[in-house]
Parts: sequence; C-alpha cells; structure tokens
Amino acid sequence: MTTTPSHSPVAIAGAGLGGLVLARVLHLNGIDATVYELQESRYARAQGGMLDIHEESGQAALRAAGLLDAFRTLVHPGGEATRVLDKHATVHWDEADDGTGERPEVDRGQLRDLLLDSLPEGTVRWGHKVTGARPLGGGAHEMTFADGSTVTTDLLIGADGAWSRIRPLLCDAWPSYTGISFVEVDLPAADVRHPESAAVVGGGSLFALGGGRGFLGHRESDGSLHIYVAVRTGEEWLDSIDFSDTEGAKAAVLERFEGWDASLRSLVADAEGPLVPRKIHALPTGQRWERVPGVTLLGDAAHLMSPFAGEGANLAMLDGAELAQALAAHPGDIEQALASYEEALFPRSAEKAAESAANLELLFGADFAATDLVGLFSAEPAQ
Repeated sequence: MTTTPSHSPVAIAGAGLGGLVLARVLHLNGIDATVYELQESRYARAQGGMLDIHEESGQAALRAAGLLDAFRTLVHPGGEATRVLDKHATVHWDEADDGTGERPEVDRGQLRDLLLDSLPEGTVRWGHKVTGARPLGGGAHEMTFADGSTVTTDLLIGADGAWSRIRPLLCDAWPSYTGISFVEVDLPAADVRHPESAAVVGGGSLFALGGGRGFLGHRESDGSLHIYVAVRTGEEWLDSIDFSDTEGAKAAVLERFEGWDASLRSLVADAEGPLVPRKIHALPTGQRWERVPGVTLLGDAAHLMSPFAGEGANLAMLDGAELAQALAAHPGDIEQALASYEEALFPRSAEKAAESAANLELLFGADFAATDLVGLFSAEPAQ
C-alpha cells in the first residue's frame, strides 16, 4: 500500500527507543513505517541518563537491527562499576568494571541518535502529538494529532509511553502511583567542580539507600553526575514543593535526609541547574488485553513498570524488534503476526514487572539495609 500524508500502512506513535527499533527492523525487512513523534525535532529536549543494555534483551534487539557493532562504540568505559553505601557513606560494595560484563552502559541520547540515523529520511514525522485514535473497521484506524490533522493506517502501534493515547483502544488500564517519588539533579564536570561527589559516586553507579529513601546515581559519559533522589512518600509530597525556587526546593528535599552523611547530602546541596520532580508510576503487573484487530502496544505503553529492575528501555527495544520480526514472518497476515508477538510479550513483561515491584519493596522497605543489596548483587549471576 502507498504512504500519503493522510495514510500510512504502518503507523508508530512515539519515537522512543522501542518505536525506533521497530521502524529500523521493519525497514531492514522491506516494510515501510512512519513514526509520529510529539517533539518538534530530535533536538527538542535532552534525552539524558545512562542505560545498562542487557545482553538478552536490549543487545538482542540491536543485533536484530544490525546496529550491535555501532552500539559497542558508544559504550561508556567503566560504566558498569557499582558502589553500595549506607546513610553514613560507609562503603559496603565497590565493584570495578573489568570490561567483561554483559550490561554495558550507554548514554540514552547517543543510542537514540544511532537509531534515528539508521532510518530513511522522513521516517519520523516530528511535531505530531497524538491526542487520540479510533477504529474504522476491518483493522484500520485513524489517529488524531493536536493540530487537528489525522492519519489513517492499516496497522497502529502504540509506542507512546506511560500515558499512551493508543492504549484505550485495547484496555482500560492506567498507570498508578507506586509510592516512590524522584527528584533528579545534575552535577556537571564532577571531577573538576564537584570532586567529593565524584568520589562518592565512583566511576559507574551509586546506591545509597535506607529507611524508605536514598540516592541512586551514575556517572555519565561526559563526566557529569546524574542523581535520582528517591523518597517513599505520599503522592502529594512533590506537589508541596515549589521547584521554581531551586534553593527552597533543595532545602525541602534535604529535610528528608536529616542525619545522612554530608557527602551524600551534598549531591543535592551542590547540584547545578533546576531540580526535576518525577512521580514513579506503573501499570498493573501482568496486565494484558484481548486481541483487537490492527493495533498493539510496546514498551511503557504496554507494560510500564518501576525502574528498579532496569528493564524499561531494554524491554521496549526487544518488543520493537520482536514485533517487526513477527510482521516480517507473516506477510499479509497482520493478525497472526500480532497474536504471535503478544504471546511472547505478555509473560515476559509480567515477569519483569513483578521483579521491578519486588525490588521496589526490597530497596524502600523500612528495614532495608545496605547489606541486603550487597546480598542481592553477590548472589545474582550476570544476565
């Protein structure tokens, strides 16, 4: 079928990692797709953050996309180093990155650029914020954008994240607050401008948790530190803080860390730039839907979970690769392809969502101690 401004045979809502892997693997199999993205351009906002890309999921997806070797050039040397501290900054675990691990760290923005550059020009339609979609019959759908324009499609894939506008076509599930709130902060050029904080975080990831709160951090490829200040609290806590007043917001956050070591508190006190609040939401563990002709979901749109198993981006990419492979394996039979894809999607995502929920309870339980996390790391074989 022909792609026109108002019709796309395969329409993907969302240019996150999962949607881009889907478009890339479809392209390799000679299937045209169009990705509709709300951002005005690829540079509209910083992507930020480091991702550990798992061998069995994210790396498998990149292999299917023909990009594994290119991905390896982006890996952050030393990024798999891990430190576990308690509230007094006592080190309980300090593991170096020996370069042989199976979950190498990469900058999310660089990975997204790799995927974008692998697609034919015009595959991504920027500035298309999806506001809704409706069935037209026979598996066809119409997607509506914020500017009032529409596009029809024979196959609609929701890769549009936690608050997906495509999900209601399949089920009535909606994300709920997990009880965890993050405040994200940055310390740029850490070795020069924030050497004490650089020493606390180390060369890779930091876990300093206890009493339902803590600091989760990592060193980024540009030498900056990105810190997630985590608190188990009511949903209203972040709403009570005026984040336009940076110094006031820092004081409000640090009230939750009375008695913590000064080196950990300085991760907030010395942060540069605005503090960014984020409530952590999740879909019901094991949620699924009945087969609906011509539409499916991937990534957070399908199985949003808390980040405490490190699976979100990895599963999204694997979803995209497997959906593309299913479509290529069933030419002319979209429904069989979608049924095959979802048969693997549901149990896999249920398992990882349960793991994420269990880790949330472990890390933010009232009786959690640093030695509990050390026990988890030392007992867990490489994945």
